[in-house]
Amino acid sequence: MLAYIGLGSNLDNPRAQVEQAFAELAALSGCELLARSPLYGSTAIGPGEQPDYVNAVGLLKTELTPLALLDALQAIEQSHRRVRLEHWGPRTLDLDILLLDNLSIDSERLKVPHPYLTQRSFVLYPLADIAPALHLPDGRSLQEVVALCPRDGLAQIE
Repeated sequence: MLAYIGLGSNLDNPRAQVEQAFAELAALSGCELLARSPLYGSTAIGPGEQPDYVNAVGLLKTELTPLALLDALQAIEQSHRRVRLEHWGPRTLDLDILLLDNLSIDSERLKVPHPYLTQRSFVLYPLADIAPALHLPDGRSLQEVVALCPRDGLAQIE
């Protein structure tokens, strides 16, 4: 199964957090990191004044079930001392399953495609870097969705 993973950090050296997370994704049992986007800088979305984010997207080939992959990603977040104090609050590391093959999943623990996938420039632009010909499960091309999403200050930093 192919899994597109969104990575983000805005605390404790965000660039190093994302780079380390890529290394940890590559080392996950039953997974192979096939591609990674450049790093991007983005303005934080969420409550209060927050530092800017470093974002990227990775492509994993995985033998894990969707929930086992979610558990593995959450374990990586925890190893980075991720604290969930407030929704969309600052974080050392955020790993989101954006897409899993062409699956649609709507469970209490996991929603795929990611509910905000088509609204977030910091996900769409890096995703387009590694999968420009991708089509979403609803049939729309990624390029079509990217064209409708303003960059909102998003800038490639690597």
